[in-house]
Amino acid sequence: MNAFTALVIGGSVGGLAAAHELRAVGAEVAVYERSVGKTSARGAGIVMQPEVEALLSRLGVPAQSVSVELHERQQLHRHGKATRYEAPQLMTAWDTLYRALREPLAGMCYRLDSTLTRVQVDGHDVTAEFSDGYTARGNFLVGADGIGSATRQLLDPASRPAYAGYVAWRGLEPESALPGNLLDLLSGRFTSFTSSGMQMLCYLVPGPNGEREEGSRRVNWVWYVNVPEPNLPKLLTSRSGKRFANFLPPGELLSETAAQVAHQANASLPPDFAELVRLSAVFMQPVLDLPPRRMTADHAALIGDAAGTVRPHTASGTSKAFGDAAGLATALQGWTPTQPLPATELENWEVQRLDRLLTLSEFGLELAERSTLGARVGSQFFKSD
Repeated sequence: MNAFTALVIGGSVGGLAAAHELRAVGAEVAVYERSVGKTSARGAGIVMQPEVEALLSRLGVPAQSVSVELHERQQLHRHGKATRYEAPQLMTAWDTLYRALREPLAGMCYRLDSTLTRVQVDGHDVTAEFSDGYTARGNFLVGADGIGSATRQLLDPASRPAYAGYVAWRGLEPESALPGNLLDLLSGRFTSFTSSGMQMLCYLVPGPNGEREEGSRRVNWVWYVNVPEPNLPKLLTSRSGKRFANFLPPGELLSETAAQVAHQANASLPPDFAELVRLSAVFMQPVLDLPPRRMTADHAALIGDAAGTVRPHTASGTSKAFGDAAGLATALQGWTPTQPLPATELENWEVQRLDRLLTLSEFGLELAERSTLGARVGSQFFKSD
């Protein structure tokens, strides 16, 4: 017999982690994802962190089996030889991790095209209503629906993301499509470059179906660049004229924007990184800040970016969501719908996770400031005339 029924809003990796953790404490779980089709990878590479590795291990999935192993870190320079040192690390990819979490949940209710529009609590039950008229009823609701969280907007409408002052240009390319000189430089290494107002990182991740063999992997890169906020709407405008809010997909850059990206890469990056940018189908995400305010409400909780963000330089966005999910499940362990909510346990969980979130947020700000990212003193790029 199930202890309680949990409705998880958001079917990305954080929502899947919540599903696994809640099922482990006896809950019946259903997941509701707003994407119409297969969920898309809005962040390509993921650094393997202990929270992620711990859940994979419980599922019988060794971290090495879903990762590319790196051996060194290297810092590139505009002129001169790269600086290198030994630094073993495992790197995975969003779609690889998604698959590892999704496959063991094949028999679970996972409903696409489910945009949350209303949450109502009535006694021991919580009801979720979706834009297509579908209604789901459970005993506890978990908002794991990211920075654009509909759950958070319903529970805490005053909490809204703010632009951090810089964007992340990204690329994810098959290594087989890149020249040998780039692969020789990048393979087996975490590669970076920093200058005023920008930072670029690059490493290899598994292929689209989890391939880890040489020649079948992908090269993942991210280029953080200061961009004045008034210029952001133009950069987020697609070829069809649609203006995106949080993510501009590959192939959607305006031709003028694509030319700007290539020009700026040539003018600012080491030659190898500039070549990599030119050869890539570039996509973009603005970096957004969502300060943490609350994580619990009546028969509901927020986890991951729905609760608050950390800067990407901490490499902990995914692991934070996994940690949130594990702690929430522990707080709800043993609870049944006929009992009052375990208020003390939930409060302790919220205090601990908000403290962790604040620590990571402050660390991320410090890392960004070291590269003058988002800082007024840093150089600005992609400005209109």
